[in-house]
Amino acid sequence: MATEIKGLTKRSVNYSQWYNELVVKAELAEQADVRGCMVIRPYGYAIWEKIQSELDKQFKATGVQNAYFPLLIPKSFLSREAEHVEGFAKECAVVTHYRLKTNETHDGVVVDPNAKLEEELIIRPTSETIIWNTYKNWIKSYRDLPILCNQWCNVMRWEMRTRLFLRTSEFLWQEGHTAHATREEAEDRAKMMLKVYADFAEKYMAVPVIQGVKSETERFAGALDTYTIEAMMQDGKALQSGTSHFLGQNFGKAFDVTFLNKENKPEYAWATSWGVSTRLMGALIMTHSDDNGLVLPPRLAPLQVVIIPIWKTDEQLGLINDKVAKIKANLEAMGISVKYDNDDQKRPGFKFADYELKGVPVRVVIGARDLENGTAEIMRRDTLEKQTVSIEGIEDTVKTLLDDIQDNIYKKALDYRNEHIYECDNYDEFKEKIKEGGFFLCHWDGTAETEAKIKEETQATIRCVPYMFEQTPGTDMVSGKPSKYRVLIARAY
Repeated sequence: MATEIKGLTKRSVNYSQWYNELVVKAELAEQADVRGCMVIRPYGYAIWEKIQSELDKQFKATGVQNAYFPLLIPKSFLSREAEHVEGFAKECAVVTHYRLKTNETHDGVVVDPNAKLEEELIIRPTSETIIWNTYKNWIKSYRDLPILCNQWCNVMRWEMRTRLFLRTSEFLWQEGHTAHATREEAEDRAKMMLKVYADFAEKYMAVPVIQGVKSETERFAGALDTYTIEAMMQDGKALQSGTSHFLGQNFGKAFDVTFLNKENKPEYAWATSWGVSTRLMGALIMTHSDDNGLVLPPRLAPLQVVIIPIWKTDEQLGLINDKVAKIKANLEAMGISVKYDNDDQKRPGFKFADYELKGVPVRVVIGARDLENGTAEIMRRDTLEKQTVSIEGIEDTVKTLLDDIQDNIYKKALDYRNEHIYECDNYDEFKEKIKEGGFFLCHWDGTAETEAKIKEETQATIRCVPYMFEQTPGTDMVSGKPSKYRVLIARAY
């Protein structure tokens, strides 16, 4: 294992290669034998489960309920909302037949040509169409509203260039879909869910984010407004880490979802949709991890503490086992996840390297001499600092340390981001500095032409119109035209 860690490419040498190697070496995920898909390994899925569990709790606190809708969507459904189908058409996987048969040589199978579907089915790239076709049956009166549904599921988008967690053809996510009686209600819900995402990213993932609204070019297909949270990775690139969409009445009209309002008049329902995916795993890795492996925030780490014994005789191990059993029970009673690794088939150095690679926040080492002295060695994963502490009351020491690690990695990420945000009013200067990464606050004239030119010449995109910065009018650095506000521009994953 120590050799494997030495083989991990340094971030400063090749950040992309470092990321790809780390995902595999830390046993988070690996490439599947199906093009563009991945296998999420148990350790990686355990992190996703923690993300899922906490978000699910927060969704339900706002009144959302979970449901499940079909994986397969009739092609005709996607045709009903023109902008929506145009946005996803190139990414759709299509089911055309429903049966296989044995081939002529009886050593394989072929598609049965007689089993062609009357209408092709699309493997869901997102579920607005199938859900709003269903809502049509649920909504008759304003008394049936709002409907606040979420589903945890997989989706398929046929990606040409894939990278584990960040961009795969199949990925896991949640998608919320709500229906409302008024525009104001729907807009408030879309903004509310963005705040849920932002709070979760900062308080649990320890990832600072910038909230804002997307430009018309970058918004979700079929939306009137798309709200986003943008995070900065260690290489200065942006990662869109969650979006919430105000869909207006577009899907209500496309699927004829009408209700009788309080004046007893028919009206189309107002819609939102919002989602985060396993892309959050990529955000965790690229925000905090280092050349030694993963650095996980304690609130999302599947394993928060590992205790490793050092012994020479069975008698020494027995004494350590007895002491650790009490410490482990006390920590678990405090809600802290603990593993005691007394496996005698692995050397302590191997264990140290393995748990460091996997980002376990706190490592406790207890040897026979430590037991005699009433002490233990603690190492924190974020700084790799070690300290000798008293075994008496070690549980409180560990809990305080976990809280400090959570706060410290957030502060480190926040400081890094803030140090790499620049105001820029000169396009030539921007074109040079964007090569080094970072977030740029630049005036924009609001035209798609200027936006397209920036993208074509610099590979950077307008990430959002940010909420957190005071806005004043100015001059667009590209066109020289008047600008109402600055936008956030960055290269992105």
